[in-house]
Amino acid sequence: MQRIFRHISSAFVVFGLLCSSPAVANDKVLVFAASSMTTALNEIVHQYEQKTGGKVIVSYGSSSALARQLAYGAPADIYISANEKWMDYAIEQGVVDGSTRADWARNKLVLVADTLGDKSIELTPDSLLQAIGSSRLAISDPNHVPAGIYGKESLQSLNLWSNVEDKLALSNSVRATLALVERGEAPLGIVYFSDAVASSKVKLAATFPESSHAPIIFPKALTVQAKDAAKAFDQFLDSETSRQILKENGFNVTAGKGES
Repeated sequence: MQRIFRHISSAFVVFGLLCSSPAVANDKVLVFAASSMTTALNEIVHQYEQKTGGKVIVSYGSSSALARQLAYGAPADIYISANEKWMDYAIEQGVVDGSTRADWARNKLVLVADTLGDKSIELTPDSLLQAIGSSRLAISDPNHVPAGIYGKESLQSLNLWSNVEDKLALSNSVRATLALVERGEAPLGIVYFSDAVASSKVKLAATFPESSHAPIIFPKALTVQAKDAAKAFDQFLDSETSRQILKENGFNVTAGKGES
């Protein structure tokens, strides 16, 4: 129940910020995006604003929290999820226009270590437990955060879950998981490859086999209340400029559709 109230509260905070000025509500595009998109999407927004003069605000968080905020009535124009489940949920709740949905990017699941740890780690019980030691393995909450869901699925597939289940440090987003390793609060963390690329404070320790988890797909879609300006930015997200930025930040993308 407390978690639900937190989500509702966050939704009204966003709503209040947008409605504090009519000009803000009318002129700016608001994007709800998975926190793992932070580095790449910030750069895409910068390029868009430089090219068009348009204004875009991005609210980052876990895909689940953002989808629930939309369902509770938070105003947004575009939703970018880190997995298909929460996009499905937002569409089912009637807050996202399913006809505009598109698979925007893909990612890989990796194990990162703090800069003092071993360079590479085998995904075996002995190697993993030795690297964790008396500390914990950082992972996003597998009950609702996509990175954690993929992480648990992969650990179970590799018969590692039972070995580390009681040695987990849970977080509410993949960037929070990354931060635990960056600050040295956990020697290892499970994040996306794009997160590993974004940080100079961690290094890649292992890559989970893609066959060990469901495909990591980032779908995007316009909300049912999207402003006309949002459609222009949504098209820019499919441009070659945006796709090149995604590639440079560790995402996998399909061929571009040209500039908009």
